[in-house]
Amino acid sequence: MAKQKSAVDIAAEQRAREQAEVEQAFLKGVSTLRDLIAPSSIEIHASYFRLGTKYGRTIYVYGYPRSIYTGWLSPLVNIDEVLDISMYIYPVESQVVLNNLRKKVTQLEASAAINSEKGRVRDPALEAAINDAEELRDQIQVGAERFFRFGLYVTLWADSMDELNFVQQKVETIFGQQMVFSKVASSQQEQGLNSSIPQMSDQLQIRRNMNTGAISTSFPFTSADLTDNQGILYGINMHNNGLVIFDRFKLENANMAVFAKSGAGKSFTVKLEALRSMMTGTEVIIIDPENEYQKLADAVGGAYIRLSLNSQTRINPFDLPRVIDTEEADDALRANLVTLHGLFRLMLGGTQVAATGQQVAALTPVEEADLDQALIDTYARVGITSDPLTHNSPPPTIADLYDTLVHMGGSGPSLAQRLRKYTTGTFAGIFSQQSNIDINNPMVVFNIRDLEDELRPVAMYIVLSHIWNITRTEQKKRMLIVDEAWQLMKYDDSANFLFSLAKRARKYYLGLTTITQDVEDFMSSKMGRAIVSNTSMQLLLKQSSSAVDVLSDVFKLTEEEKKRLANFPIGQGLFFAGQSHVHIQIQASPTETQLINTNPQALSQQAGTGV
Repeated sequence: MAKQKSAVDIAAEQRAREQAEVEQAFLKGVSTLRDLIAPSSIEIHASYFRLGTKYGRTIYVYGYPRSIYTGWLSPLVNIDEVLDISMYIYPVESQVVLNNLRKKVTQLEASAAINSEKGRVRDPALEAAINDAEELRDQIQVGAERFFRFGLYVTLWADSMDELNFVQQKVETIFGQQMVFSKVASSQQEQGLNSSIPQMSDQLQIRRNMNTGAISTSFPFTSADLTDNQGILYGINMHNNGLVIFDRFKLENANMAVFAKSGAGKSFTVKLEALRSMMTGTEVIIIDPENEYQKLADAVGGAYIRLSLNSQTRINPFDLPRVIDTEEADDALRANLVTLHGLFRLMLGGTQVAATGQQVAALTPVEEADLDQALIDTYARVGITSDPLTHNSPPPTIADLYDTLVHMGGSGPSLAQRLRKYTTGTFAGIFSQQSNIDINNPMVVFNIRDLEDELRPVAMYIVLSHIWNITRTEQKKRMLIVDEAWQLMKYDDSANFLFSLAKRARKYYLGLTTITQDVEDFMSSKMGRAIVSNTSMQLLLKQSSSAVDVLSDVFKLTEEEKKRLANFPIGQGLFFAGQSHVHIQIQASPTETQLINTNPQALSQQAGTGV
């Protein structure tokens, strides 16, 4: 009986062992959370480590200048490289610090006394150390300062050793400019890695003494920030996931330039800004060459003015602003005459190129003089002179100018014949009769899509002039959006007018937004660069390779920014405002997306996710 029990026991033990082996094999095949997040391998070397396929290196800061200023860490926080920054701050008991400072001051004063007895030249560094120690003692004694031990470690990441060395050089250069000294944690890379990952383990223990004032300058949240208490939301700051909120009318001027290739999201961005600006009481006026803004105008109850040879819309370029200011009223007629000179040069051919390759004006000096006199006479015939009291009379039209030119001597009849297509010819009606539009609406869109290509620049010029007159008549908070502005830059007169508008807009509480996808043509123009220099805000979305070099030269972009500019996804770009610029993600709510997105396919895919 005993032998039979023993055999049973042996069989049970065998089954238990087999079951334990099966369970152990099963557990080996189960992936734990640690398995999922752990790298495939880690190699620790003297001056670097390798985590999976990534190379890393930890450096520490061991020396600081005598005085350090707020924001000194900002260049490192905003650097376009992947790195981890760890700070360890240890408070020290004030009494312990006071005792140590008393001993230190005694030693320094003794050294100064010995130098004096031996007749040595005074040591400025020693005197400064004594003064600093005494001042710190006084501040700690009254509770105005506290004392800390501060450790700062930076772990750099790269895909190769060459890239790692390059990143290290950039970081050390930033530190060197601040007189901050750093070293590689030689033979302590494992401790450096453990000190910079989020587990609160300071294994390097390399610290410096700092008081409250000095340590406050190391506040880490110093990334480029464009957040204000007032204004509208422009997007998400990709540097720190903060909100880009500010009021463009608080800047030096409220002008903005938007550059992007087709399909990069420039119109979406501008429409989003316009929609949000209207919520703050800003009126929006848009020149729309591609029928992209009708949906938005309809949604907000705006006025949509379609300009074409078949429409009943009329805009008279001879309209004068109803200005109240006495000085401006005296100058209103003269200013409009200058504007009309530019307009008629554009109508009569703009700047022409001779066979020699040189630019030749469309009008000769004699024709310019005759046109000037004809314009003055045309206004005079309807009773409008330089006297502001006469400016309320109905203005003349191009048809009146045609009659004046026909009946005057010199080159008048010849100019009249060249203008005839705008009075009784192909382009008659739209700009040769009295204005019948009213832009007294929070949003007004001028659509010029259906105009012939030859007439588009003329239409944009006349519309801008009309808007400018309205702006001068009644000053309100307004935005003027000129889409496809490169069409105006093709002609000197229209480019000059747009530049004049950009330069004078601030005085009339107007913010000009110029949008273009033809960056090379726009920036190759002298006036184009001048317009950009008169904008306090710029938005650079995804660009073609050729445009990146042009914009890099204008905006002094870094190599990393140049590389990103050609590869940004839709809705991301570089946003410049005054002296600050950030990497921004344009973000819209589902409702906003439905209101402003005119691409049905994109609408179904992007609702709720921005652009």
